[in-house]
Amino acid sequence: MNNMIKLNDFQLLWTQIEKEVIDSVKKFGKSGWYILGQGVKDFEQELTKFYPNNKYCTGCASGLDAIEIGLRALGIKPGDIVLTTPLSAFATTLAILRCGGIPAFVDTDENGLIDLNLARDFFTNNPNVKFFIPVHLYGQAINLEKLKKLKEDFDLKIVEDCAQAVLAEDESGFVGSVGQITATSFYPTKNLGCFGDGGALLTTDSNLHEISNTIRDYGQSSKYNHSIVGMNSRLDELQAIIMKDVFLPKLKKQTEHRRQIASIYINGIRNSEINLLQIPKNSKPVYHLFPVFSEHRDVLKEYLKQNEIESGIHYPILITDQTALHNIPHIISGSLDNAKKIVKQELSLPINSLITTEEANKVVKICNSWKTR
Repeated sequence: MNNMIKLNDFQLLWTQIEKEVIDSVKKFGKSGWYILGQGVKDFEQELTKFYPNNKYCTGCASGLDAIEIGLRALGIKPGDIVLTTPLSAFATTLAILRCGGIPAFVDTDENGLIDLNLARDFFTNNPNVKFFIPVHLYGQAINLEKLKKLKEDFDLKIVEDCAQAVLAEDESGFVGSVGQITATSFYPTKNLGCFGDGGALLTTDSNLHEISNTIRDYGQSSKYNHSIVGMNSRLDELQAIIMKDVFLPKLKKQTEHRRQIASIYINGIRNSEINLLQIPKNSKPVYHLFPVFSEHRDVLKEYLKQNEIESGIHYPILITDQTALHNIPHIISGSLDNAKKIVKQELSLPINSLITTEEANKVVKICNSWKTR
């Protein structure tokens, strides 16, 4: 299907950025410095401008590592309980497990974001729990005012998982403005991606920044001086240079394009069998994904494919139902009814920085023409 409207079209992307990327590769090669050089430092400094409440940045090897390093910098100990969402990439929970922590889960709201009212109930009933990883899912912003109040009321240590939500905001500000640590991923499909794996964590705290830098580089506080047990999780110099020179300068414009495509979907899709996210007033998502919900999700997915429209499922299995978690200590607080409903009904429509308005209108037309009977 040569005319397929794709979720992500990396081949088309390459045709648009090839020269810029090659120029960055040459810049990298000429520097003669391949690990944690000036390229990483410059990128880290530039990235803080996209998370305006953060002063410091530590580039690392993945979004998973960013969360783990953040938890370790905040002082997590084996056996500590960490509240998070059951609806996310498994990496969010895996970071807790790699720290020796015990993940705890409460339900999401109807939009897939962790229910902060249920989170409040959990912390009220478990006052000794101090770690929290909320996820800004699909490119939405969790209610930041509520999150801030939770942090203050329960003295929480928060790692905000912003992997899908760079530049997302609500009336209180941008994502990454509440937690002591902001974690993000540069996996290629992200709004800000790279040519492989990469991640970063940001903070306003110079001490947390220093600890994070030490952890990512074998625990070295200086060359060959290993002050703590660390890990090898350094952002590649090459990736950093390419992101700074090629991708970061385009991010704001690409974010607005995603919002324009989302607006076409929101204003155009009118099918009683397809439900859309209910975006809160004054919230500005960045639409890493554009999820719709249908009781006949698999039928809709096949119909879209027949009409040359690619779609995806995010996520088909709750974290609590993953086989890897079956024999590992974890806590489920209350029912997970909303999250269970979402994994059965969610389908992601194509949305990225390259989709044209004509393609978006075709998606709307096909969605509106779909009938289950």
